[in-house]
Amino acid sequence: MMRTANPALNDKTFEQIGTGQYADTMTVQGTVNKTGMMLLLLVAGAAYTWSLFLEGNTGSLSLWMMAGVIGGMIVAFVTVFKKEWSPITAPLYAVLEGFALGGISAILESAYPNIVIQAVALTFGTAGCLLIAYKSGMIKATENFKLGIFAATGGIAVIYLVGMIMRFFGTSIPYIHENGLIGIGFSLVVVVIAALNLVLDFDFIEKGAEHGAPKFMEWYAAFGLMVTLVWLYIEILRLLSKLNSRK
Repeated sequence: MMRTANPALNDKTFEQIGTGQYADTMTVQGTVNKTGMMLLLLVAGAAYTWSLFLEGNTGSLSLWMMAGVIGGMIVAFVTVFKKEWSPITAPLYAVLEGFALGGISAILESAYPNIVIQAVALTFGTAGCLLIAYKSGMIKATENFKLGIFAATGGIAVIYLVGMIMRFFGTSIPYIHENGLIGIGFSLVVVVIAALNLVLDFDFIEKGAEHGAPKFMEWYAAFGLMVTLVWLYIEILRLLSKLNSRK
């Protein structure tokens, strides 16, 4: 069973598409290449909204950020349910997320100088370390490990969902979004869980290649990995902003 907490890369994905019956199949290297392309597209989108911020064009910035957030969510759902469309929807998702992250990053950078370069370095440094740990066998994606990360990720999702609902009524969950010790501790836990999801994503990609998934699954697997990287980056930004606000 290939269980992962990532909603894009779950244990039913390969059951739905079938494996081992395609002439042109998914490879790990192919997935790496697609991930690299998506990262370039994300950076391009982020550079655009960042430039709007530097120009002081706050009206356009807000529109592009909202387009990125809402459009990214819509495209992500479409990709999950229409995996064969991923060669088109995955690159589009990367651009839209770039619009959102570029604006968010620029705003936080203006408040806390150097926070973005720190968050980028920590995101890719964490991903690199976990990839090394996974490939060396230091961390193994056992069923118990997968179940634990799945449960923890689900718990975080529930907390965030409850928090969103509470904001509609003018209130919020106390402490966890503040810069106190509880808020910082909560963010640290979320960062760790987001990071450990990368191990499950690596395992999913490797198993997909071993099982002979169709070639378009390279784009889909790259999309799933991008979802986790975006989540990890946002949570690291959130943690760093809490730490910086205490100074």
